Amino acid sequence: MAGYVRKTALSPDEALDRASEILPARVGLSRSTGSGHSATYSGGEGTVTLTAHRHSLYTEVAAETDQLRTSRLDYEIQSFLNRLPYEVGDREGPGSGDPSHSPRFLNGIV
Repeated sequence: MAGYVRKTALSPDEALDRASEILPARVGLSRSTGSGHSATYSGGEGTVTLTAHRHSLYTEVAAETDQLRTSRLDYEIQSFLNRLPYEVGDREGPGSGDPSHSPRFLNGIV
């Protein structure tokens, strides 16, 4: 019912490996099917299918869920995708794009 897309500097294998580490722990999903470029996870919160394909310097990771955009599953999928590094050298996690963490801001230069 809902779909999300994120570009990342990770390879397709790295992106899907990251999903296999995070989704079972955060949402309680287990992998039900998969191939070289996709994986489907199911659980009490619903089902999500991830696909990852390399396009030049980036990998496009797409997620399709069977829930409404307001569900916990959709929230966690959006959070997972936002944690994928967009460019090589990006730090993972919340706050990495916050301008208050930049050296210019910390030195009082805006």
